[in-house]
Amino acid sequence: MAHHYCTVQDEGRLRIVTLNRPEVLNALHADANDELAAVWDEFAARDDLWVGIVTGAGDRAFSAGNDLKVQASGKRRPNGPCGFAGLCSRFDLTKPLIAAVNGVAMGGGFETALACDIIIAAENAVFALPEPRVGLMAGGGGVHRLPRSIPIKKAMGMILTGRRVPAREGFELGFVTEVVPEGQALEAARRWAAMILECSPKAVRASKQASCLGLDEPTLEQAMRTVYPAQKENLESQDYIEGPKAFAEKRKPNWQNR
Repeated sequence: MAHHYCTVQDEGRLRIVTLNRPEVLNALHADANDELAAVWDEFAARDDLWVGIVTGAGDRAFSAGNDLKVQASGKRRPNGPCGFAGLCSRFDLTKPLIAAVNGVAMGGGFETALACDIIIAAENAVFALPEPRVGLMAGGGGVHRLPRSIPIKKAMGMILTGRRVPAREGFELGFVTEVVPEGQALEAARRWAAMILECSPKAVRASKQASCLGLDEPTLEQAMRTVYPAQKENLESQDYIEGPKAFAEKRKPNWQNR
């Protein structure tokens, strides 16, 4: 499959997707979002790919968000069902995703990072939801995911002003997992991916799904008593036996993802 707006690199069980429009700070339009949706559809469907990383081309930006020039031209059309970057409205992906953020992550770019499970930020990374400054709302998940990631008053301080938050403050607020030196975000994301790949893929997916869906349960007790689909699949898998067996035999487990 030819890609015009991103590059895709598969390294064993890891897929790295690079938003590739550096001339416009990796801003995206509907055609780019459709292409990325297909890339992530394939990632979700392939049994041999267990972890994904998304990053941006160049050293200036992860993504500046929606391509406003396209919108201003009147050529804008709605994004597909998976939303911005093919990720922001994708709610059924149990495979873990890591955002390697270099430079600006604005609007849809920040929303894309928030749609990931882990955010690694280079020291030059800057985050914002500036939509109200141009008469818009961060409707790609920003106004919903950010208050679920950090305290509500801190989130509203960003959402209502569109102010820019540097990487270090993002870490202090709690939406950034790790801050690394400029130019090392992707390397650090690979390091996190390697740690995830040491674990059972089915157990990882069960853990992600239970954590995300459990937040929507009315009580902690109900969340803990619910057996989510990925959890059931893990309980019935060969890897559920392999883990304890490998521990007892004092060897590394041989995960089969089945």
